[in-house]
Amino acid sequence: MSRIGKLPVALPAGVTVTFADGVVTVKGGKGTLTQKIVGDIDIKVNGAVVTVEKTSDAAGTDAKHGLYRALLHNMVVGVSEGYSKSLKVNGVGWKVAKQGNKLVMNVGFSHPVEFVEPAGVKLECPGPNEIVVSGIDKVLVGQTAADIRAVRVPEPYHGYGIAYKDEVIERKEGKTGGKGKK
Repeated sequence: MSRIGKLPVALPAGVTVTFADGVVTVKGGKGTLTQKIVGDIDIKVNGAVVTVEKTSDAAGTDAKHGLYRALLHNMVVGVSEGYSKSLKVNGVGWKVAKQGNKLVMNVGFSHPVEFVEPAGVKLECPGPNEIVVSGIDKVLVGQTAADIRAVRVPEPYHGYGIAYKDEVIERKEGKTGGKGKK
C-alpha cells in the first residue's frame, strides 16, 4: 500500500473538488484544473478532506495510488496559492526583458532569443537579470522554467548562464598546466 496515497488532502476555504467519469476537477480562487484518473482509483470528497482510495490490488495500482494523491495535492495547492520559480541570468552584458507576451533574452548569442509565454503561465522580469515563472499548474511552471534555463545552461568555469535562483553551480578551477614549469 502506498504511504503517500493513504494521506488525506485537506481542502482550504474556497476550494472545491469533484470527481465524475474518471476526471477530477479542482476549482479555486486562482482557476480550475482537471486530471484524468486511469486505473482502479476512486476519489472520495468528505467535507474539507479528500481521500484517494484503491478499488483493487491489481499490479501497478499502488504506484497510481500515490501518484494521483500527489497530483491532487498539487492541484489543490495550485488553485489556492499558485506556484512560482525564479531564475537568475549571470553573464557580462546579459539581460532579459518582457515585450508583450514574449520574453526577450540577450544571453551572449549574436541575436536576442525570444521565448513566447505559454498559456497558463505568467512570465515576469522584476529586474534585468531576473525571471519569475508563475502559474497554477506545478508541472507547467516547472517545465517552462526548465525550457528557459535550457536556452543557456550554466557553465562551470565562470558561472555564466541561466540558473534557478536557489541553484548552486559547482565551479571548476580551470587550466593550470604550464605554470611554474621551466
